[in-house]
Amino acid sequence: MDIDLRKLEIFRDKIRLLTLKELHHMGFGHYGGSLSIIETLAVLYGEVMKVDPNNPDWEARDYFILSKGHGGPGLYATLALKGFFPEEVLYTLNQNGTTLPSHPDRNLTPGVDMTTGSLGQGISVAVGVALSHQLSNKGNYTYSIVGDGELNEGQCWEAFQFAAHHKLNRLFVFVDDNKKQLDGPTKDIIDPLDFVEKFKAFGFYTMKVNGSSLEQIYKAIQKGKAQTDKPVAIILDTMKGQGVPYLEEKADNHHIRPNPKDEEAILTAISELEIKLGKAGAMTI
Repeated sequence: MDIDLRKLEIFRDKIRLLTLKELHHMGFGHYGGSLSIIETLAVLYGEVMKVDPNNPDWEARDYFILSKGHGGPGLYATLALKGFFPEEVLYTLNQNGTTLPSHPDRNLTPGVDMTTGSLGQGISVAVGVALSHQLSNKGNYTYSIVGDGELNEGQCWEAFQFAAHHKLNRLFVFVDDNKKQLDGPTKDIIDPLDFVEKFKAFGFYTMKVNGSSLEQIYKAIQKGKAQTDKPVAIILDTMKGQGVPYLEEKADNHHIRPNPKDEEAILTAISELEIKLGKAGAMTI
């Protein structure tokens, strides 16, 4: 394996800590779907993507589009750690005058490549970005995370069909298959059936990985880059609230306005991560 796994684990833990802290400071928010994508964000921004915090509009950068825009707090924590803006800005999340709105806005936040939040639209734009790079013979990669509940939207599948038709092999779609959406389990609302088989049928090079495994996510990306004539779908087997056992087990963990028991568990998780990072000599972020 050609990555420093320990360094990546520390980066993951920092993202999870800051995500919890910014949401706790705000007093409520999308805990579940922010936490379930943190390992993927850690791999992308820690090992895979070409980005320059000092030049967010660098033309040769790789693009990242968070189609499931309610996971914004996780992305913001990642961007702060990469140096796109100071950590202190995280504690203005969704406040009046903030540059960090509830859902990402490319006109407000350095490092955000596309405004998202209306589910289904982000992935359509990601496909357009990937096509523009292909037509211009550019080497940029486009990475996008969609939610499993988001894939109720027909617009997503139109975009996937278009991407496969145009052989957009530098497009990577990550499906955050955390098994829940706003109103309950995805299988009870619209059963998604088998995402792997569906994406294969739509013409994607498709893999399924443990979405909490940094190593599996990284290896899947490298494997996807080795093929040359299809877009890539990586199905992430995740849990809402991932990495915080109390939140993983909480039934209504999509958007949380913490009660006293929740508050205690969140503060405990923050404390445990701070201690863990302190022992690793990694508290300077």
